[in-house]
Amino acid sequence: MALTGATLARLTRQEGGRTRSGGPPALIYRQFAVYRRNWVFFTTGFLEPVLYLFSIGVGVGALISGFEIRGQQVDYADFVAPAMLATSAMNGAVIDSTFNVFFKLKFQKIYDGVLATPMTTTDVARGEVGWAVMRGGVYSAGFLLVMLAMGLVGSWWAVLALPAAVLNGFAFAAVGMALTTYMRSWQDFELVQLALMPMFLFSATFFPITAYGEGVRWVIEATPLYRSVVLIRELSTGLVTLESAVSVVYLVAMGLIGMKIVSHRLDRLLLT
Repeated sequence: MALTGATLARLTRQEGGRTRSGGPPALIYRQFAVYRRNWVFFTTGFLEPVLYLFSIGVGVGALISGFEIRGQQVDYADFVAPAMLATSAMNGAVIDSTFNVFFKLKFQKIYDGVLATPMTTTDVARGEVGWAVMRGGVYSAGFLLVMLAMGLVGSWWAVLALPAAVLNGFAFAAVGMALTTYMRSWQDFELVQLALMPMFLFSATFFPITAYGEGVRWVIEATPLYRSVVLIRELSTGLVTLESAVSVVYLVAMGLIGMKIVSHRLDRLLLT
């Protein structure tokens, strides 16, 4: 709480007789100050996709020739790497927008102190989601560098893979924080893992969507991680189609809806 107060004090100033709050950047700065001393915890969500890439994408990839996508043969490691990039962005965003937000909301009571300043619940939502997106973006940038070093980027379209991963992080962070506002105990987070793990395993991460029957395929194609995997895979391989545009619209809509719900829920939880 002291760190929050000191941060807000530095980022609040007088202008024309009015007190102006630093807004969402104040919360983002607070998160940076916290993780600056605990950088090991910051890196945890990044390492898992990298290990999957080396163990499955490279290890298993030595036994599998690859898959044909849009009439072009793609090596297995090139197929898996973009999916791991999408997963890396998701991990970074979800960690901060769910577990960390719940702790600050229910136990630390950080937001009660924040709202004692000129900040609003909308500022809280934007600050927390903004930090979660930044964390997912850092994970994505690091993973993209790993892909470049391993020669797993096959097109100049890949320069857009990082913005695509950041968009994925925004969608998951906004919805993750929205769902967190409904959670009552730590046991509810089992539902988060129950949703994330199947998405990770079955969103065309390790094998093409065509491996599924038509009914199951429609369900998977409606999941956010699949939309992100399709977008980033097409950009990484250069095989860009209309599906990428569909994915962008899907993720933007998901993020905006999540932000709307977060603001409404924080109003009910903190102002009533």
